Amino acid sequence: MQNLMPAVFFGHGNPMNALLQNGYTEAWAALGRQIPRPRAILCVSAHWFLPETGVTISTAPRTVHDFGGFPAELYAVQYPAPGDPELARRVQSLLAPLPVQLDQRWGLDHGAWSVLRHVYPDADVPVVQLSIDERQPAAFHYEIGERLAPLRAEGVLIAGSGNLVHNLHAYAWGKHIVEPYDWAVRFERQTRAMIGAREHGPLVDYERLGRDAQLSIPTPDHYLPLLYVIASRQEQDAVSFPVEGVDGGSISMLSVKIG
Repeated sequence: MQNLMPAVFFGHGNPMNALLQNGYTEAWAALGRQIPRPRAILCVSAHWFLPETGVTISTAPRTVHDFGGFPAELYAVQYPAPGDPELARRVQSLLAPLPVQLDQRWGLDHGAWSVLRHVYPDADVPVVQLSIDERQPAAFHYEIGERLAPLRAEGVLIAGSGNLVHNLHAYAWGKHIVEPYDWAVRFERQTRAMIGAREHGPLVDYERLGRDAQLSIPTPDHYLPLLYVIASRQEQDAVSFPVEGVDGGSISMLSVKIG
């Protein structure tokens, strides 16, 4: 079997992590040193969530500051990684006959660059983003991940960026460090066990997992990138969780590494 690039789901959390050195960002940097250097990265970010499937084709994707109310220094951050039009067209062909728009307007949003500037600080690995079609059910996104899995044998790092638990209504804004909510802990524990056991069915049909899932995933945008990653898992792949933690009581920073 040809060597496969890993696939990684990153819990990206607060955009300020782009500027910070903490346990999460240090673990992201360590991961970049540990895994084989990819030919390119295909990133599925929670923050490109719109009613179509699109892929960035720009040779020089812009740094998108898709947030408000943060310090000026965060808006000054640039992540000038090149794009990869060849990879964009390869994604389009793998997903055919699904219509995939070749997008010149979007760039790299903070779901991508806030993490990647720690993983690959020199911004020298080409990055292509794939949008999440907000109209489609979770099973659609899992199937897309399965169809993209061959990229791992072509030197492409499939990276999902979101948060397994992402409930901003329950987040401890401006407060001291708080203990994670019990429902967040239970749902993360349950999900980790299912991923380890290759029980992907319940994770796709997550709305049936009860109250803990409902509180952890009030909207699907930050959860769905995980499905793209776990769907690419092959029979021989190990799974690990290189980053752990819960921020503000209700944001899981868990990372999931496949392979």
